[in-house]
Amino acid sequence: MVAALGKPEFVTADMVKEGAVVIDVGLERVPDATKKSGFALKGDVKFDEVAPKTSFITPVPGGVGLMTICSLMQNTLKAARGAIYS
Repeated sequence: MVAALGKPEFVTADMVKEGAVVIDVGLERVPDATKKSGFALKGDVKFDEVAPKTSFITPVPGGVGLMTICSLMQNTLKAARGAIYS
């Protein structure tokens, strides 16, 4: 499952099959008075609830961020050159 909804902690354990691989692409700021910055970073998946059911899950932050950006830039360049989508 790839979660890219833009809604913090939207995906819950009842939405995920046992043993699933979950890739959480979401990264949203949520107000958090306990943090110095005043916010916490949350993904689209309720990590603590969903993780026990999965065979693999990406953390937020620290998951797919840099690889996602790199892949998007590569595909954008290929599209601009007409290498794909032609």
